[in-house]
Amino acid sequence: MNLSIQLAKHLRDVYNGGNWTCVNMKDTLASVSWEQATTKVYSFNTIATLVHHVHYYVAAQIDVLQGRPLNAKDELSFAYAPINNDADWDSMLSKVFTDVETLAGLIEQLPEAAICQHFTDEKYGTYYRNLQGMIEHTHYHLGQITLIKKIVQETK
Repeated sequence: MNLSIQLAKHLRDVYNGGNWTCVNMKDTLASVSWEQATTKVYSFNTIATLVHHVHYYVAAQIDVLQGRPLNAKDELSFAYAPINNDADWDSMLSKVFTDVETLAGLIEQLPEAAICQHFTDEKYGTYYRNLQGMIEHTHYHLGQITLIKKIVQETK
């Protein structure tokens, strides 16, 4: 199995299941209502904010793999349209999971030789660093989402 295929698998696994940690976005978010997703706990980000935040980088990498420039800015990764009802929350989740599959497909098509090339600019490191880093970043925030979900559900 080449590295592109492995990276695409790891991305799908953190979102859909089958990863080493046995925790994934799909199962974790399945029982989260829009009210729970937008509930503020302590000084933590909300679940919706974290879901948007990790998706922001998925969308940025889709752009690059589709030949568009990298226009992502870290300071914009927490800004999103408000979630005011089930439809808003469902729409966000649908977009997230659709985009993850799009990105996984694009990663699979990435020639193995490209994995070690610069990701748009030398200062960003390689494609591997950016793709694997995004997957690790998702695992990190998935842990936060899981804990926030438990707190929200136990305090209701």
